[in-house]
Amino acid sequence: MSYQDDIKALTQLREAQRGKWAAISPENAARMRAQNRFKTGLDIAKYTAKIMRDDMAAYDADTAQYTQSLGCWHGFIGQQKLISIKKHFGTTQRRYLYLSGWMVAALRSEFGPLPDQSMHEKTTVAGLIEELYTFLRQADAWELNHLFRAMEEANEAGNSAKAAEIVKQIDNHETHVVPIIADIDAGFGNAEATYLLAKKMIEAGACCIQLENQVSDEKQCGHQDGKVTVPHEDFLAKINAVRYAFLELGVDDGVIVARTDSLGAGLTQKIAVTNEPGDLGDQYNSFLDGEEIDSASDIDNGDVVIKQNGKLVKVKRLASGLYQFKPGTGEDRVILDCITSLQNGADLLWIETEKPHVGQIAAMVNRIREVCPDAKLVYNNSPSFNWTLNFRQQVFDAWEKEGKDVSAYERAKLMSAEYDDTELGQLADEWTRNFQRDGAREAGIFHHLITLPTYHTAALSTDSLAKGYFGDQGMLAYVEGVQRREIREGIATVKHQDMAGSNIGDDHKEFFHGEAALKAGGKDNTMNQFG
Repeated sequence: MSYQDDIKALTQLREAQRGKWAAISPENAARMRAQNRFKTGLDIAKYTAKIMRDDMAAYDADTAQYTQSLGCWHGFIGQQKLISIKKHFGTTQRRYLYLSGWMVAALRSEFGPLPDQSMHEKTTVAGLIEELYTFLRQADAWELNHLFRAMEEANEAGNSAKAAEIVKQIDNHETHVVPIIADIDAGFGNAEATYLLAKKMIEAGACCIQLENQVSDEKQCGHQDGKVTVPHEDFLAKINAVRYAFLELGVDDGVIVARTDSLGAGLTQKIAVTNEPGDLGDQYNSFLDGEEIDSASDIDNGDVVIKQNGKLVKVKRLASGLYQFKPGTGEDRVILDCITSLQNGADLLWIETEKPHVGQIAAMVNRIREVCPDAKLVYNNSPSFNWTLNFRQQVFDAWEKEGKDVSAYERAKLMSAEYDDTELGQLADEWTRNFQRDGAREAGIFHHLITLPTYHTAALSTDSLAKGYFGDQGMLAYVEGVQRREIREGIATVKHQDMAGSNIGDDHKEFFHGEAALKAGGKDNTMNQFG
């Protein structure tokens, strides 16, 4: 409904009250409605799920239409990211938010900083989703508030043409609310626990949930050692749990990202149930490491023996009670994981790799697509990778394979600043610049994300300010490094009172109190110094 249509409907509603609502302005009420487009988290989940589904279809038709996101650990960070995107690109299309379990653990737990091992309060994940959308909705209200004020000024000046143009902008306003890909880790318990948490996340606004195939109570960060996977039947039960949560809440096109850590996981907690040779459990067990035995005399107390490829095998069990996979089977296990997940309800894949290498990713995706032609990835452009060193080494290796002289470079020390301006260093930077485009085109990557970039940017910017402010620069460190840049680059937070809702609050005071309103935005407000 348009702004003018809302005014008409609210006018009729007020008139029906026979004078009881005489103090209520239909224009003001319509304005408040426009500034609060989404009433519940489920409204957001349904709206953003459609966006993701449309984007997935667009990518299938043209791989240049890939999507991106940055991980955000606070509502304000997510809000400023979307405001910046709209400022620089004019639209939020194909730009999402990522909610990182790593950053929830490190930054949002009541226990204080924790490692990425699912030890934080699981409800914090849903709480952060709600917080992010609260700040994005406030960005809508803030941006629209400026438009409404501009419309009022145009009307007061008698410029009806300008006022009509602003009303058109209001009616066609693009929201800051975008999809969030939300990390549920390994589900925080059994399938029922996964279902319950998924419901909370969806009710908070999540249209897309990322679930990994690690053991819930042995969960490790994807770029650390000691990862333990679960048999497929356990993982598929949790995929079903998330799907049921979406369906129960009416988000019929909710998106599930199935993540496999098998490439770097050499352990499993238990042996899969198998009923006949070649079934899914048997395929999982075929990767277990062990030694063939001929008779019961080869079995010691406590040994576990399975039938593998028609032979008796004493599987290798560690002192922890965990079972070990055969070395070198990681990629084959990844392929089986991905195909199985897609065939059983997952929509997108996440393959956690040890380096950003388009060729390696493409090799796995091509094998998956032999069975599931529309397989698509969400890929972690992880800060755990040393991107500079990785791409310089990739260029070095490519040149060496081509027979090009690389004697001027020391492969193990390519991170050194002395290589920054060299031909190799510049080409590596170009490969890095093109990584997302190349990955989308050649390796089936629909969505590129950086899991925890704002963790690093917060630390880096704070370090720069602290170095100058507490050093010789004093106040100039803030003025030159922060405020002057905010003013000149058009960063909205330079008027921090306005960004926090002061002008919206003033307008509401006028709605509620009329001429008796005591407003903060008068001539003595220092915010006026910024124009």
